[in-house]
Amino acid sequence: MIQRIQTIYLFLASLAIYALFLFPVVNIFSAFGAKKIMVSGVYELINNQLVQTESFTLLTIATAILGAIPIVLIFLFKNRKRQATLVYLNVFLVIGFSFWLAQTIKGAAGKTLEISDYSIGAGLTSVAILFLVLAGKGILRDDKLVKSADRLR
Repeated sequence: MIQRIQTIYLFLASLAIYALFLFPVVNIFSAFGAKKIMVSGVYELINNQLVQTESFTLLTIATAILGAIPIVLIFLFKNRKRQATLVYLNVFLVIGFSFWLAQTIKGAAGKTLEISDYSIGAGLTSVAILFLVLAGKGILRDDKLVKSADRLR
């Protein structure tokens, strides 16, 4: 059966994860200057230039892989049971990724007295989880529809 709404949900989940490359997770303002923490690293404002001072290579690779998984899951539409299982497994991976991201940001921010401002990137993993759960429900609804049509034959 042709996938309908769950394909869009999986695509939007992938976009939400890849949007972490565009939007900062935390902006930090201190007496020494401003910092912008993204999944690719820490960027500081030095001499009115935004310079990357710390790199998060593993976090960047994990974000790229985590964003590709929903796109791959779109093409598993012939085996809906496996697709639904992998979607819910991906939800747990995104939850683990969110925890890892939070711990990385906590370590990069330091323990000094600074004013931090959470940006759009802080909520993008939650949006991705929402889209993945909606896609899983759509896949299970499709599976139920196919089974009911098979009973009628």
